[in-house]
Amino acid sequence: MPINITMPALSPTMEEGNLAKWLVKEGDKVKSGDVIAEIETDKATMEVEAVDEGTVAKLVVAAGTEGVKVNALIAVLAADGEDVSAAASGAGSSAPAKAEAAPAPKAEAAAPAPASVEKPNNGERVGNGAPASVSAGGNRTFSSPLARRLAREAGIDLSAVAGSGPHGRVVKSDVEAAVAGGGAKAAPAPAAAAAAPQAAAPTAAPKGASDDAVLKLFEPGSYELVPHDGMRKTIARRLVESKQTIPHFYVSVDCELDALMALRAQLNDAAPRKDNAPAYKLSVNDMVIKAMALALRDVPDANVSWTDSNMVKHRHADVGVAVSIPGGLITPIIRKAEQKTLSVISNEMRDLGKRAKDRKLKPEEYQGGTSSVSNMGMMGVKNFAAVVNPPHATILAVGAGEQRVVVKNGEMAIATVMSVTLSTDHRCVDGALGAELLQAFKGYIENPMGMLV
Repeated sequence: MPINITMPALSPTMEEGNLAKWLVKEGDKVKSGDVIAEIETDKATMEVEAVDEGTVAKLVVAAGTEGVKVNALIAVLAADGEDVSAAASGAGSSAPAKAEAAPAPKAEAAAPAPASVEKPNNGERVGNGAPASVSAGGNRTFSSPLARRLAREAGIDLSAVAGSGPHGRVVKSDVEAAVAGGGAKAAPAPAAAAAAPQAAAPTAAPKGASDDAVLKLFEPGSYELVPHDGMRKTIARRLVESKQTIPHFYVSVDCELDALMALRAQLNDAAPRKDNAPAYKLSVNDMVIKAMALALRDVPDANVSWTDSNMVKHRHADVGVAVSIPGGLITPIIRKAEQKTLSVISNEMRDLGKRAKDRKLKPEEYQGGTSSVSNMGMMGVKNFAAVVNPPHATILAVGAGEQRVVVKNGEMAIATVMSVTLSTDHRCVDGALGAELLQAFKGYIENPMGMLV
């Protein structure tokens, strides 16, 4: 019996992913544990391993496909001794897979729903249909998500495009051909005549406005449209969720850095060498992570998360660190940071940061955590307030260290000062508790030897 391979859920919240690359081809033999594909989520690219042995009979979804739903059929294996051709034909159409989502039949509005794929091992049915666009006449035109997006950007009416995909489905190449031919343009939105009386032009789009409502505010031809990718959509959704559900409270303090920078220089100078390179190279940010972790340890009531029924009190300080990557940011986590030495934190952060930029982090390396640090000091930012990242109750925004005039013993002096702002979830961290946490952090920054014992 053919073995169906479906799009895996690589994290608890994953609903769809992009099939970035196949590492096998039709006819290849695979065994359990072989890496067969690379899947892109909104945050990372991960490898997918085969769980069964067999021969790749058909690649149903090709490399480059975007928006493949979790549990959608992506490939079929022929079990040992099974006819490969029969297994491939049993998966549906025997046409080569295209760089589109799984095929669906074209149907009129009253026709039956798209077919589903039967999973032989457990009887679950996994839908492989694609949403349809509805033409002006009421008929449904089945098309891939990528084809719909390209058509929308080009102003193409999908109902006028002949589909070359399985069962007449409109795919990417069909839309590209329509664009090249200059046909099948969608009817433009009605425009008011220049001389006709009209209401005053709006100066701001209403909250939650559609694309058209926003675009009417700008001069035609003065902009270009760049579609949101999965990462940007996720960031937008989570920030809206955070600001709508979390009552933010902010506490700021200035920390003198001179003692910390002197200790950092001493520790880096004393680093043993391995393969003609230092075993570690501490940054100010590494010491900020450690200080935050120790502060959370010392003020355990602030190391919490909110749920509607309970206060989640964490036993360890798992500190996330915001890392800027192309198109957005991601927050890899230093687990049990309060227990780790500065050199371990430094090397671990360097590895996580590199793999974050390459989108090679595993979900468990960036999901969860108990608090986080966002450092924009290296960009010259003096101070800012960060948005709490659920399920965290706190996030520390770190500004640049700069020389300032301070008063010591009644006299003016020059010191290197860093401003930090703690954003808190006021449901579980009140102002006084937030101030206590920030004072504990300041104590470790200004007396950094305490981080070594």
